[in-house]
Amino acid sequence: MALLDGVTGSGKTQIFFETVAATLRAKKQALILLPEIALTHSFLDRFTARFGTRPAEWHSDMTPAQRAKVWRAVLLGEVQAVVGARSALFLPFSQLGLIVLDEEHDGAFKQSDGVNYHARDMAIVRASLAKAHVILSSATPSVESRNNANQGRYAHVWVKERHGNAKLPQIKAIDMREAGPEKGSWIAPELAREVFATIDRGEQALLFLNRRGYAPLTLCKECGHQYQCDDCAAWLVEHRFRGVLVCHYCGRETPRPTTCGACGVEDALVPIGPGIERIAEEAAVRFPDARRVILSSDMGSNAQLRQRFKEIAAGDYDLIIGTQLVAKGHHFEKLTLVGVLDADLGLAHGDPRAAEKTFQLLTQVTGRAGRAAKSGRGYLQTYHPDHPVIKAMISGDREGFYAHELKIRNEGGLPPFGRLAALIISANEHGVALNHARHLLQKAPKSDGLKLFGPADAPVAMVRGRHRVRLLVQSARGFDLSGYVRFWLEGADKPKGNLQVRVDIDPVSFY
Repeated sequence: MALLDGVTGSGKTQIFFETVAATLRAKKQALILLPEIALTHSFLDRFTARFGTRPAEWHSDMTPAQRAKVWRAVLLGEVQAVVGARSALFLPFSQLGLIVLDEEHDGAFKQSDGVNYHARDMAIVRASLAKAHVILSSATPSVESRNNANQGRYAHVWVKERHGNAKLPQIKAIDMREAGPEKGSWIAPELAREVFATIDRGEQALLFLNRRGYAPLTLCKECGHQYQCDDCAAWLVEHRFRGVLVCHYCGRETPRPTTCGACGVEDALVPIGPGIERIAEEAAVRFPDARRVILSSDMGSNAQLRQRFKEIAAGDYDLIIGTQLVAKGHHFEKLTLVGVLDADLGLAHGDPRAAEKTFQLLTQVTGRAGRAAKSGRGYLQTYHPDHPVIKAMISGDREGFYAHELKIRNEGGLPPFGRLAALIISANEHGVALNHARHLLQKAPKSDGLKLFGPADAPVAMVRGRHRVRLLVQSARGFDLSGYVRFWLEGADKPKGNLQVRVDIDPVSFY
């Protein structure tokens, strides 16, 4: 078991390729897991260039016939290397020798629908059963993995320098309280000047905002009516390019109205806040001569996105405007400037992992800059320049961040020093869900050191017409939390009708 902990651009992929090569020479099978399908194509090209043959693929874009062919080939040992999504863990490997999790920190490795599991944990179990090796690779390891390395449970392979002569980007904060953009704009003047200068030098710039669509909220300026999803406790997000309002939880779409549905006034609807499309609109005005491209998960098929990535790598665009889709796994040699338009976005949630997730995302996206011969720069637009995450980014003190985060987690009894379990009780009626949650709380067995929180409405209190109430359980690290929850639910009334209870041990998402 090894944690491959290297800064962005340090050549981690080439390092674990050497272990893959040794595995294949030993006539064993190797599995490489990636968090995003969008990363698969470029990774396959790199694998083919290194090994002279293309590995088998396993992901949701495959047809049933393709899946059946790969499944059989893996079982018979006809395939030695597989690159795939988390579900590839369950392929019938006959001679498994190595599992690699690239970007091991990524939340996409957690399965939250149906059977809950984390691919990182399951990979360790799968490797143990097969007596195989595991490599967890990341420029920003999860706090859990980093703690395991600190404690000696994992071998810690630490790569502190970028490959070749490339240097890590210089990071600067733009205090939006003092140097923010003019009203109605979202790009600060200092960042705009840097974008101009970068493009003039023939280099590429990236404007990053982790928010899809045009605006996260649409309201009527006459009566104040806010457009919300009928089936979810969420605002409808305007997607102006398609002329629709979309719920990002259930996928419901409705044409963007021209008349307020509450007061009937025409042309009174206004967008509140920026999304990636609104940034693209401003960029078209500010940088009219720049060749621009917008990258977001809802901007075309996976094949179209892969084509955009190839065009960016070839230098066909000067200005990239993107969401977290561009934050990891990409190597653009001409990209030297990254501007993060809302560095505080991930810190605004009641999530115990908020600081960790924000640090990882900011490190990953600014790490796209300066990966070749030319130096890179990153600018963080923030209202909280003194926040520990922002200060760690500016100083480049990743070790200080991990030490601080581990200290906070230890003091609060949070993972990796404690354990959490979330019980989401849902029903078509709020009262039914709340009453069952109260019943469960009454039936909870007493245990020393165990804390129960709730019941309370989940942060997103309704999804797809179902009301959601949450109970949260906190325990010590060595406590058998899974066994406790199983015993607890066996002693309580079973859900009836449309009532459901979903259990998530060690949750990653807290929505």
